[in-house]
Amino acid sequence: MTEAAALPPAPEVAREVFGDRFPDAVRYAELLAEAGVQRGLIGPREVPRLWERHILNCAVLSEVVPEGVTVCDVGSGAGLPGIPLALVREDLKITLLEPLLRRTNFLTEVVELLGLDHVTVVRGRAEEVMGTLPPVHVVTARAVAPLDRLATWGIPLLRPYGEMLALKGDTAEEELKSAATALSKLGAVGTSVLQVGEDVVDPLSTVVRVEVGESPGGVRFAAKRAKAARTGRARRRR
Repeated sequence: MTEAAALPPAPEVAREVFGDRFPDAVRYAELLAEAGVQRGLIGPREVPRLWERHILNCAVLSEVVPEGVTVCDVGSGAGLPGIPLALVREDLKITLLEPLLRRTNFLTEVVELLGLDHVTVVRGRAEEVMGTLPPVHVVTARAVAPLDRLATWGIPLLRPYGEMLALKGDTAEEELKSAATALSKLGAVGTSVLQVGEDVVDPLSTVVRVEVGESPGGVRFAAKRAKAARTGRARRRR
């Protein structure tokens, strides 16, 4: 097993980004560098760049998330981008959605330790929770899957006229181009590639934004959502 390198001190810009939540951001970084590495959630070689390439890289996503909305972080893993986003934006209601037990255990511990009352951890796959989780305004994701596959999981969780925000790398434009047909079938009505994090991270964080119309997920998922809603109402009447 590779020994984890020491966690570097938080850069000064992190104080500006996280404000009053800066001590909690430091604690989260420590948890990632310790328990995160020990449990296999973060590679030991990532520890020296946890701040710039992971925590701050995710925190700047807040620049393009509307105020006061509901968010579902799909495939949240070790809490990226959901936890940094929650530390920056207490106006959001965030669900961290993750199928693996060891990861949801870690996320639950982090949420409790940091007192993130506006964050809920749910264990499950996106395709399994549709109909049990209320549709959200925004779906976020980072390093989960290629865009076309990610869209089939994330877009059906959106409410009408919501948006999916996916943190991507240098291949963002290519992925968007190759996923165009799939996105259209899933009800996407607009797409764009955004650069965020100026004066915070270098290189800037790249975000693919996919906006949906009145039928997120397309006709097939609309029917599935309606069926799930009917089932839910029937159960509540019992």
